[in-house]
Amino acid sequence: MKHMLLFGPRSIHQPRRRCLLLRRLSDSGHRSDDETNVSGFTDEDEDDQQEANILHRRRTIESIRSEADHIFSILQKDGPGFNARSALDELHPKLNGPLVREVLRLISFSMNAANKLRSAKLAFKFFNWAGHQHDYKHQTHAYNLTLKIFADAEELKAMWRLLDEMTQRGLPVTARTFNILICTCGEAGLARKIVERFIMTKTFNYRPFKSSFNAILHSLLTVEQYRLIEWVYQQMLLEGHSPDVLTYNILLCAKYRLEKLDQFHRLLDEMAHNGLAPDLHTYNLLLHVLGKGGKPLAALDLLNYMDSVGCHPRVIHFTNLIDGLSRAGNLDACKYFFDEMEKKGCKPDVVCYTVMITGYVVAGEFEKAHELFDEMLVRGHLPNVFTYNSMIRGLCISGRFDEACTMLKDMEAKGCTPNFSVYSTLVGRLRTAGKTSEANSVINHMVEKGHYLHLLSKFRGYRRC
Repeated sequence: MKHMLLFGPRSIHQPRRRCLLLRRLSDSGHRSDDETNVSGFTDEDEDDQQEANILHRRRTIESIRSEADHIFSILQKDGPGFNARSALDELHPKLNGPLVREVLRLISFSMNAANKLRSAKLAFKFFNWAGHQHDYKHQTHAYNLTLKIFADAEELKAMWRLLDEMTQRGLPVTARTFNILICTCGEAGLARKIVERFIMTKTFNYRPFKSSFNAILHSLLTVEQYRLIEWVYQQMLLEGHSPDVLTYNILLCAKYRLEKLDQFHRLLDEMAHNGLAPDLHTYNLLLHVLGKGGKPLAALDLLNYMDSVGCHPRVIHFTNLIDGLSRAGNLDACKYFFDEMEKKGCKPDVVCYTVMITGYVVAGEFEKAHELFDEMLVRGHLPNVFTYNSMIRGLCISGRFDEACTMLKDMEAKGCTPNFSVYSTLVGRLRTAGKTSEANSVINHMVEKGHYLHLLSKFRGYRRC
């Protein structure tokens, strides 16, 4: 699909270029006003051609989806008495990258806790079958999708074997590949092994990052491997690579998470010494640190400095500052900066409102939280699952359990699916208040909706009514 999007517009503009060229050639001679346009193209022709190209791409996508659905239905029948490989051989589909990726996506989307092992087997069966078909070869994207399915199924050995096959075939191992592996193996204690392998490999394609080390560091940050970030940075320096702003931003975040604030500030000085100016992400982190450190005046100075150097604060900067201040318990400063951002033309979004609402709920000031929630709705912002979770928590703390249960149903009616944290918050608060029957009703509701059935055991002592 990406290839179609990439080349589609070019094919649309080609008739226009041919038309212009022919018109230039025809204009080089003398002709009368009533002379026919020798190009043979009109604006209507161009519109028709553009519409035809769009229609062709749409039909191609629909065809791929239809064929992928057919292949997926065959794979689902695999088992005793039905050989999916033979059925696919008889079908003999014309394989290409988009079709293979669509089938793998369907397998991935259908995965759940109950069928993850079977899904992994079906993915491998299809992947292996497709790889042996004439005129088709797997590319990195297909390997990444299959690796993700193995990762979700916790099939680590199969994942490693597939990675070995991928590298043996000389395919580029991308930052996406690394991210899948590090997210899966980090918890298994294999993160260091993966990092060492990627540092050594010559087939690591680290786009869109400027260096392989930044790709690795960024992936480690997403899985909170902060200590490993420090080790990778030392390897980076040993190999003679210079850090850029992205490198420093990742390091600063790691030092902050590890509560090494002295090293955090030394890195800032080092960054300035190397002639690197902070970017929006650097300022974002600094504002959060100042907020959580209970330094609103220093934060105000930094916001003014950002304005003076042309790096104008955005909603995300105020949001992270407010988040830090709320964690420090300084709600007066939160309200000040919330009002200040609007004065500077930054309209608070749903995330900013949620941070403010959560701060008030934690501080026990639920009426103020409710006022902000109502204000957010009036302004046309739809609450997200985190907003609802904070509000349900606040209602429970205030003893308004009926309203909390109503809000659960309200969020579903508005298309916001509760996450497990929402259910857990409501059930836990109801049980604490001695409302066991109401708590069980919420769990029954969750079961009926088919939500988080694999986490049902976390509600200890639950018996379905």
